[in-house]
Amino acid sequence: MKEYRPVEVSNGAFNFCKYGIATLLWLSIIVQSKLLVGICFAILVLSAIFKVKKAPLVMLFTRTADYFIKSKRIILDERAVRFAHIVGAVFSGIALIFLYFIHPLTGWIITGILALLKTSGAMGYCGAMKLYSCLNNPNGQCCRVGKKVKKYQSS
Repeated sequence: MKEYRPVEVSNGAFNFCKYGIATLLWLSIIVQSKLLVGICFAILVLSAIFKVKKAPLVMLFTRTADYFIKSKRIILDERAVRFAHIVGAVFSGIALIFLYFIHPLTGWIITGILALLKTSGAMGYCGAMKLYSCLNNPNGQCCRVGKKVKKYQSS
């Protein structure tokens, strides 16, 4: 079991980050913009490097809108959020490779899958954070996917 690393952030900033990435991904599909996929990739890589408290979209919200729209503070597992950022960065990186070098249609399909996964996670369903929690904490919340992976992991 991995150590739980609590970190406190503004709920508004965390939601801005989750919904912002999902929105950018859907927008990139609608307008067929590889640049927007690249922006998502950059944001996710920087978020994984700097961790959730100093993630670009969290910092943007904290330094602007949070002054006017105060939101409650929430405690998150820093490792789980970092895992979610890494998964998103890998998916978007693979999508970019396909979009630019291999097969654009496959790149858009991967981007669509990532958009679905990010939207699912943002809405509180089975996202990478929950999957991480499920696999690394015996009392972690597990979604259907997490339960199946956990079952194979213990076999």
